[in-house]
Amino acid sequence: MKASELASILERYKAGSIDLDAALGELGGLPSRELGFAILDTQRQLRQGYPEVVYAEGKSPEQFAAIFGELFERGSPLLATRAGPGHFEAVRGLSEELAYDPLSRTISAHRGPPPSGESPYIAVVTAGTSDIPVAEEAAVTAEVFGNRVERVYDVGVAGIHRLFARLDLIRGAAAIVAVAGMEGALGSVLGGLVAVPVIAVPTSVGYGASFGGIAALLTMLNSCAAGVSVVNIDNGFGAGYVASMINRGTRGESR
Repeated sequence: MKASELASILERYKAGSIDLDAALGELGGLPSRELGFAILDTQRQLRQGYPEVVYAEGKSPEQFAAIFGELFERGSPLLATRAGPGHFEAVRGLSEELAYDPLSRTISAHRGPPPSGESPYIAVVTAGTSDIPVAEEAAVTAEVFGNRVERVYDVGVAGIHRLFARLDLIRGAAAIVAVAGMEGALGSVLGGLVAVPVIAVPTSVGYGASFGGIAALLTMLNSCAAGVSVVNIDNGFGAGYVASMINRGTRGESR
């Protein structure tokens, strides 16, 4: 529930257009909704500005459909991460506005007007092409929450001239998501070149000594560049969410 929706209920009750039972009925889903195997946080958008996001992996299609369907009925922006084709098949009948992206493994519905080409934006930057699935999870997350996103892919330190050729676009962003595997140097490089927050995402891309992304994670955590923060390995969603919060302030929006 959004703050505006709660205010509408209270104003209608105060004006006498709905009685107490009707108002209580509309508020009955707060602060949570019990499904037996899950408890939905129906008040999250009211508290944080963004609704609950569904992590699909590990949930059966039936469980996922029940959770996602309940959120869908509430009219919020919708996002599910780490989703497979079976999850999408279970909910695709809800609406034609639902889209499944196998690259980012997301199911999403954009329920607001798209941002203008002049609005503040988030730059999602990858070191390599193999990092794009994680980057797309970040990009889709930010887009579902109403942000303009500019993608700059395959500009890692193995050919750093490629990065410099796109630097003006990157520097114009309100926040940057830097996605890199292997040695994970991209976050530090960008941190030393820009004046906005850099959210570094280590990926599990790399050979044996990368230890499934731990090498990139440690590089990013040990960055000497100021303004670099780090999320977990392959956590594109977490990076896109934080970047969206930063950009929301740049756009002058509150929760």
